[in-house]
Amino acid sequence: MSASSKSSLSALTLGAIGVVYGDIGTSVLYAVKEVFGSGHVPFTPDNVYGILSIFFWTLTVIVSLKYVILVLRADNNGEGGLVAMLALASQSVKDKPRLRRALLMIGIFGTCLFYGDGVITPAISVLSAVEGLEVISPAFKKYVIPLTLVILFGLFALQKHGTSGIGKFFGPITVVWFVCIAVLGVSHIITNPSILWAISPHYALGFMWRNPGITFIILGAVVLCVTGGEALYADMGHFGKKPIRMAWFAVVMPALTLNYFGQGAMLLNNPEAVKNPFFMMAPDWALVPLVGLATMATVIASQALISGAFSVTKQVIQLGYLPRLQIMHTSVKDTGQVYLPFVNWGLFVAIVLAVVLFKSSSNLAGAYGIAVCTDMLITTILTFYVIRYNWKYPLALCIAATSFFFVVDFAFWASNLLKLFDGGWFPLLIGGAIFTLMITWKDGRHLLNEKLREDAIDLTSFLTAVFVSPPVRVEGTAVFLTAEPGTVPNALLHNLKHNKVLHANNLFVTVRNHEVPWIGMDKRLQIESLGHDCWQVVIHYGFKNDPDIPKALQSIKARGCELEAMSTSYFLSRDTIVPTIGSGMSHWREKLFAQMHHNASGAAAFLKLPNNSVVELGSKIEI
Repeated sequence: MSASSKSSLSALTLGAIGVVYGDIGTSVLYAVKEVFGSGHVPFTPDNVYGILSIFFWTLTVIVSLKYVILVLRADNNGEGGLVAMLALASQSVKDKPRLRRALLMIGIFGTCLFYGDGVITPAISVLSAVEGLEVISPAFKKYVIPLTLVILFGLFALQKHGTSGIGKFFGPITVVWFVCIAVLGVSHIITNPSILWAISPHYALGFMWRNPGITFIILGAVVLCVTGGEALYADMGHFGKKPIRMAWFAVVMPALTLNYFGQGAMLLNNPEAVKNPFFMMAPDWALVPLVGLATMATVIASQALISGAFSVTKQVIQLGYLPRLQIMHTSVKDTGQVYLPFVNWGLFVAIVLAVVLFKSSSNLAGAYGIAVCTDMLITTILTFYVIRYNWKYPLALCIAATSFFFVVDFAFWASNLLKLFDGGWFPLLIGGAIFTLMITWKDGRHLLNEKLREDAIDLTSFLTAVFVSPPVRVEGTAVFLTAEPGTVPNALLHNLKHNKVLHANNLFVTVRNHEVPWIGMDKRLQIESLGHDCWQVVIHYGFKNDPDIPKALQSIKARGCELEAMSTSYFLSRDTIVPTIGSGMSHWREKLFAQMHHNASGAAAFLKLPNNSVVELGSKIEI
């Protein structure tokens, strides 16, 4: 390996530690506390060994084996995450329409739960870090919630500036965090080295055998140690498989194991420390800097999840499950760095509600887990269809590879259902509300397109009729945006009716979004000449591509159509939806769709059309 490639690998590994593992790295703040603080586990040395063994093997099975070794292999043109996995699975079964639709519904629901996770994670992470002040002095307790809200407001207010400026500090700060938690763990392990025997699975199996009921109950708290496991798959496109795997096995897994075992060693010596074992590991002189470092680490973990919410929303819009939203690019180098104001402040309001409603990290732990476990279960289900129908592995091997993980995920999921009325309803409510919006938008768009097709006029026949007695041709190019290729856009009809002219060049452009992450420029355009200097153009985008119509149309010059920016006009139809009682969706969903359609950001900005060259013509459509 060359020196430059080694340097690049090191930089990517450092970046992966900061962005990918921030969330799972801060789980040491609350995971052990919630298991032993639940009151379900009698405090005995055997139980401490058993719980630590369960922690270690949960990390090994779910993160190391499932995500790092198996799921990371399921890349969609180098991209990962639930949306990429969903696209891969749906493409794998495209010859089975009913199964494909079912998988799409399951995958979209999992994506919606990501937003529930995006609310709980920053709330529980920052709150648990700031709660370290209570260990310094109980007098600080009244400042925990206000300080948490101030930190979170600052984090969300910074989003519009992008993360390129502060992002370069994420990796180093998180490395310091992992070194710190490892050192804290070792400092207590040396007082009781025999705690390392808890690595043996027989301690975990023994605890489960002796306490099957308690084991089932505490799995809802144990799952806190793998929070952020989905992130390492979602961020594969940013860092690649190798850096993510290296970061996990060389830094993250060892540091987490040492800290958990250190907390266990300390609890054997001082059972009273169970009220906040992480911060009570530190000597008094180190408490204040540790709280500061923990707060920075949780802010970084939250930042990764917020950025993920922006990225996922952009992808879901491209797939056609949400209306257009204002998207701002915060980096000229990295097209993946985007900021969505509506998503940003919507998340912030929901997080403030979570902090004020639940008041402590222990109460939030009750809300945490259902969304994460459901997503893990959905990932396992989708993985089966990918390895069976895409990779063409034998059925027996596919069942063997995924059924083990399905049983583990199902056990954690079922345990978390016990927390449904203790707060688990909160992320499910958020996910359910967003799922309703997404499905309503998708079904509404289908109804709208059906209505447009019913009223559509065939473009080729129309142009033939127009050129029997052609209107006046004016200089320049007209670009007409149309939902369906081969149909006459409403904007063209209005233009001919009111202006009674036709441009020298006319492009009828349809944008097609596909269930693949990227479509290269060599496959971007489909062009068909319609005669009389008119062209039918279809522009193809993947769900991670940034739509840019003027840029895409530059390559049409080679086909004999001169596209000059100063003499090109873009004609759009701005439809007003009128809900009607009858066939289609229920009336309240039609009203909801009409409101979403009305509030969608303009197509001109979304497609990067120049402001001074856009003509919008309105029409009313009943659905």
